[in-house]
Amino acid sequence: MAQHIVFLTLGALFIAGLAADTLGRRTRLPRVTLLLACGVVVGRSGLDLLPAEVQGWYELLTVLALTMVAFLLGGVFRRGTLTQYGREILVISLCIVGGTVAVVAGGLWLLGLPLAPALMLGAIAAATDPAAVEDVVHESGRKGGFPDKLKGIVAVDDAWGIIAFSVVLAVAAGIAGEGGSAALGHAVRELGGGIALGVAMGLPAAYLTGRLRRGEPMQSEALGVVFLIAGFAEWFEVSFLVAGMVAGAVVVNFARHHDRPFHEIEHIRWPFMMLFFLLAGASLQAGRFVELGVIGAGYVVLRVVGRIAGSWIGAGLGGAPAAERPWFGVGLLPQAGVAVGMALVAAGHFPDYSGMILTLTIGTTVAFELVGPPLTQWALNRAQRSD
Repeated sequence: MAQHIVFLTLGALFIAGLAADTLGRRTRLPRVTLLLACGVVVGRSGLDLLPAEVQGWYELLTVLALTMVAFLLGGVFRRGTLTQYGREILVISLCIVGGTVAVVAGGLWLLGLPLAPALMLGAIAAATDPAAVEDVVHESGRKGGFPDKLKGIVAVDDAWGIIAFSVVLAVAAGIAGEGGSAALGHAVRELGGGIALGVAMGLPAAYLTGRLRRGEPMQSEALGVVFLIAGFAEWFEVSFLVAGMVAGAVVVNFARHHDRPFHEIEHIRWPFMMLFFLLAGASLQAGRFVELGVIGAGYVVLRVVGRIAGSWIGAGLGGAPAAERPWFGVGLLPQAGVAVGMALVAAGHFPDYSGMILTLTIGTTVAFELVGPPLTQWALNRAQRSD
């Protein structure tokens, strides 16, 4: 592709992303939904304005953006934070993720979908949108038990979701192409290798970054760490999601000289995320979403059931008040960036099902981003009224 086409395409995408981002900030429409919608308009289902070569950027942006997200989510596993959240929040979040994966994967398999893609969609369904939930809680102005627990759960929910997705991805890849022992070996290699790489990158990063300028890493240091994690993970064929999360957890717990070890990555990740969402929307084949029929409708219903059932069970095991137990799952229905990224990763591993996985995930993400935040507000109102 000619250089001027590259620059013109990037410039146009950034301007479109900025417009969607600005509109999202000034209205109650979720920014992720607007970015995906812009991508749909300029992509194959809309005006088809993007050069075909741009599709080759998907994989690169997916790995880079999700490595950043995973690294930031690793910061949730700070010892003090986990102590603060306590047993109740950790148990509820684990049960929500486990319940969602089990209900969605099992339900889709019973509806006739092969086991490997059913497992992948179950893991994708476990992802939440922390930003949407936190925005609704903040705008509601509510304080105390249920709102604080909801924020605590969503803080660790995607971290558990990434771990679950990495495990399921390795198992599903084994089911699709290998026998039982080979599948187990593949899963152990991908996950164990990701953990080892995260520790190997996180320990020197914890010691070295943030010393040239006291208190926090510089942009070049933050970018260097993320790019190295992504590059080594791709090179050694291990999970970049697990590697990024483990490295983030190591840095946040061992970098005593840091005031804000993730500050610079929080600053620089959004331009990459904008391109990521725009290109994800551009890949949507809207006509195929209607063709999904029972599978598409089943995914939506099963995800809602899985999250509500999982949270109710977790709330019971964690000792949450009975009046709050039905509302955790309702408040955690928004779904956004991590789910789309998981879908792109899954599509790369299962090319025979890539169109179905991407179309289903992006289409339902838009739906859950539109109806999820109002349901979060409703859950807050109901839980507070029941106290």
